[in-house]
Amino acid sequence: MYSDKVMDHFTNPRNVGEIADADGIGEVGNARCGDIMKLWIKVDDGVITDIKFKTFGCGAAIATSSVITEMAMGKTVAEAEQITNQQVAEELHGLPSVKMHCSNLASEAMAAAIADYRKRSATNSAS
Repeated sequence: MYSDKVMDHFTNPRNVGEIADADGIGEVGNARCGDIMKLWIKVDDGVITDIKFKTFGCGAAIATSSVITEMAMGKTVAEAEQITNQQVAEELHGLPSVKMHCSNLASEAMAAAIADYRKRSATNSAS
């Protein structure tokens, strides 16, 4: 049902935690469906230098959160913003169709963290 890579990221998730002084935070999902994903990003000179996540949800939700942190680390904000749910699923060597929504959550959490980063950057540069 799940690829070895999904199982690896589920049992050994990378970049779990929070960043106290994050430059951007994105949270998506809802308690009703059972999957809540939160991403923290640290950006230096337009490049994501640190990224952490906390996810409440199924194994696929944890795996997609973990793998998108690896995919985004070291990329520019613009490059990370282009990561699609399909790329997340492909990086995990596929997801069952009933779990594809987890890859959507991962890409949406990344987009939300980047949007928050941009909002904070605009606020900080205006003051």
